[in-house]
Amino acid sequence: MSTDSSDQLESYKAQVAYYTDAIAKNPKLRFAGIYADEGLSGTQAAKRDDFLRMIKDCEKGKIDYIITKSVARFARNTVDALKYIRELKELGIGIYFETQNIDTMTAGGDILITILAAIAEQESRNMSENIKWAFQKKFKEGELMLVCSQFLGYDRDKDKNIVINEEQAKIVRRIYREFLSGYSCATIAKNLTEDGIPTVTGKKQWRASGIRNILTNEKYFGGAYLGKTCKKDVLSKERVASDEVYYVENSHPAIIPKDTWDLVQLELERRKDYRS
Repeated sequence: MSTDSSDQLESYKAQVAYYTDAIAKNPKLRFAGIYADEGLSGTQAAKRDDFLRMIKDCEKGKIDYIITKSVARFARNTVDALKYIRELKELGIGIYFETQNIDTMTAGGDILITILAAIAEQESRNMSENIKWAFQKKFKEGELMLVCSQFLGYDRDKDKNIVINEEQAKIVRRIYREFLSGYSCATIAKNLTEDGIPTVTGKKQWRASGIRNILTNEKYFGGAYLGKTCKKDVLSKERVASDEVYYVENSHPAIIPKDTWDLVQLELERRKDYRS
């Protein structure tokens, strides 16, 4: 399943129940199990744990035949689809795609699979472009999409507005204060770790890179650069610098005064020049 929305998850449960029941009722088949990656896109096989587990079980001889809903559910990447279909075919393992009524072990199956897998990949590209367009529209309108659970110092109230988490804000202010007092990022990380202060994700160990990210993040003075990075390609998922970046001033409450943030940037640059 490519999303984690409630409708899709219900569909996921329905599919699992359907195939479990259908195979159990067929006297010609012996049920080897359900292999399903919940809430993941099919564009990269490397990130699909259950898919890879299925392939390994096929290699171990635990599976003779695979039944799946459609080519798009098997893989949305033409290269991955054909690679695994051919590997399994060499092992004598067929795949039945129910929606298209294709069995890879029958004559002409390869040609149809190639065409359908390419169509599935293009659908992924179109979907990616639509999502990118939707995000850019929100950025142009100045809508800040901040994941507060992964961001130190902020929460959302019952109306979904961004508000300051005062307990976490104290840590942010301490980091800025200690840096301007002459401490390095590594020393600040060491101090926070020794004081038993957890990171925003609950980890006990602070790292210098995390401290530097906090010191350089413009969101702490209440501004926001939106769309700084984008995916290079729907298949590679590599993120690169975006050509369209939007700046929103006073998009949310500030934890650090703007002049303090500016001073930190100058000090970061000064230390960089000094080291070099």
